[in-house]
Amino acid sequence: MSDSPNVGHRQEEECTSVALTHDILNPLSIIAEVKSPKAGAIVLFAGTTRDNFDGKPVTHLEYTSYPPRALQTMLSIARSVKEKHSLTAISMIHRLGVVPIGEESILIAVSAPHRQDAWRGGEEALEECKEKVEVWKLEEFGGDEGGVWRANRDGATGVRVADHKE
Repeated sequence: MSDSPNVGHRQEEECTSVALTHDILNPLSIIAEVKSPKAGAIVLFAGTTRDNFDGKPVTHLEYTSYPPRALQTMLSIARSVKEKHSLTAISMIHRLGVVPIGEESILIAVSAPHRQDAWRGGEEALEECKEKVEVWKLEEFGGDEGGVWRANRDGATGVRVADHKE
């Protein structure tokens, strides 16, 4: 994340950082943020945009949020997971705006003295982010399908863009 010149929103505490950006995400940068001589393990999760959802072709995803609230939730999750799993460090960044097929929309990196703590902490951080962080995505489908807005939760019901009334 430190290599990303335009991180739009960021909150940091000792060995804990969360951010939202419109920039392309850099996995090596987030790994560097959690690397420590005290840690024997680093786990990285990179969520990428796939070309299909529920049997429909996806052209891209577009993410939006209310950054102050989303960052507050992300920081709360990071603190909790860091303490619960005795992590050395944790860093999470979510991309906003259009994310083309094959590019990352979220990176979560954790480090810990032992691999099991890092593995479990990374998984829990991801699941908590998917469940709780106030980020919404527009899935744009190919052909005549249009797009669907949905909470950033796998399988949650979306609202078709064409049917949505302001």
